[in-house]
Amino acid sequence: MANFKGHALPGSFFFLFGFWWSVKYSMKYHSRRLNKNGHRISRFSHLEVIEGAVLIICAVIGMLAEQFVPDGPHLYLYSGESRAWVKQMNWQHTTMYLFFGISGVVHVLTYSSAKVPKGLDRLMFSVALFVEGFLFYFHITNRLPLDQHIHALLLVATFGGAASVLLEVFLRDNIILQLFACSLTLLQGTWFFQIGFVLYPPWGGPSWDVADHGNVMFITMCFCWHYALTIFIVAGIYTLVYCFTQKRRKNIGEPEINLRSRKQRCEKDSHTALLNGSDEE
Repeated sequence: MANFKGHALPGSFFFLFGFWWSVKYSMKYHSRRLNKNGHRISRFSHLEVIEGAVLIICAVIGMLAEQFVPDGPHLYLYSGESRAWVKQMNWQHTTMYLFFGISGVVHVLTYSSAKVPKGLDRLMFSVALFVEGFLFYFHITNRLPLDQHIHALLLVATFGGAASVLLEVFLRDNIILQLFACSLTLLQGTWFFQIGFVLYPPWGGPSWDVADHGNVMFITMCFCWHYALTIFIVAGIYTLVYCFTQKRRKNIGEPEINLRSRKQRCEKDSHTALLNGSDEE
């Protein structure tokens, strides 16, 4: 959709998933450190299935929104009357959502069936990100400088995220790669909103001069600010989860210490009683 809502919808999806993944991966990492045996905690598997289902729902919502808005193509790809393609921009966005929906299906199957190899979920999500970047690369041809540049910056986050997630196929549970991918997903979310505000101001007002090179320079700098913000968000989430797990460790450890000291006290009392009994004999 060539309007603000059309950019706010995927922006919201990317930001929410990036935020959730930052929490999830931080929790899984610190939970593994708490678990002495290093085994993966089973309750995360249930969350993974729910996450995949939510990803499918979001993809379906996106496809329906792109197709059935008032000025959408309504599933018409080619018009025989005018002999022209119908709303190719909406169809490209629909294709993007389609691949994220397929990624959600694979994600659910990976964590609900032992027959699906681990890592296939990350591979499919990497493919979805690559398809998104591939579509947007040809999405911005023959546009004015600012419009073209602001979409090109989005490709940095898209292809960077695709490469990072692809590495996770071979380097499972690598917290550095996971948090890096989270930061790029959050960056996509905030940058979709930025594109909407620049090209389609939601509250009216003067529009940006899309041919001004000064605006191109500012947008480039603004993109770096966005990424700095996402780094702070990921770092803040990681720190909060660390504090939570440390507090939980203390709460779990205190009863164990009390139980151990009580047991030692009982053993000491029993040993003392035995010594006293032998002295009396």
